[in-house]
Amino acid sequence: MAELLVIRHGQASFGTDNYDVLSDLGHRQSEAVGKLLRETGWVPDRLVTGTLKRQKDTLASMGFGPAPEEHPGFNEYDFHDLLHARFNGNVPELVKGDRKTHFRALRETVFEWQDAAFDGALETFQEFEARVEAARAFACCTDARRVLVISSGGVIGQLTATALGADRRHMMELNLQVKNTSMTRFMFKGDRWSLHEFNATPHFASAEGAALLSYS
Repeated sequence: MAELLVIRHGQASFGTDNYDVLSDLGHRQSEAVGKLLRETGWVPDRLVTGTLKRQKDTLASMGFGPAPEEHPGFNEYDFHDLLHARFNGNVPELVKGDRKTHFRALRETVFEWQDAAFDGALETFQEFEARVEAARAFACCTDARRVLVISSGGVIGQLTATALGADRRHMMELNLQVKNTSMTRFMFKGDRWSLHEFNATPHFASAEGAALLSYS
């Protein structure tokens, strides 16, 4: 069977005007996971990212090239838009700037999004599910044996929940566990695919590497 290795992007710029920019830590995380893959002899023969800058920059800092293929299905759901829709354009300042409050509110918001409990979001949860599955099918429609994808936490949570046959709530519980530059591995052959490894960070296993760990 072939391998689909999906890596979450490095730490982005939470609390700034443009989240879609890797922090300095995000670049170091990306360098570390790229170094690990080369040291263990895992060299991809197909590269795919979403269209987001933080995903492309993660791959670049990992040291892989040439320029990859892109599929927008690997993009994160737009959490700014979801919060805006849920709070009718008046997102509380604490939700915007405090990490714990933000992610608690985001969890609740995604659950409401899944239930279609508010209107006005640019994308429904059903549309998100469909585009993630389309992206997975795109990445797995190949003769390549090692496919490397750089994506985002929500997409990884959705892929993993689907592979496990879990209910839709489980997608968000997994999403919130996904560490920056963690590795989630699937095995595939034709239409068959299954989860092999979730949220692994061997590049953070040393005392030096542990200092690189982040979730957002």
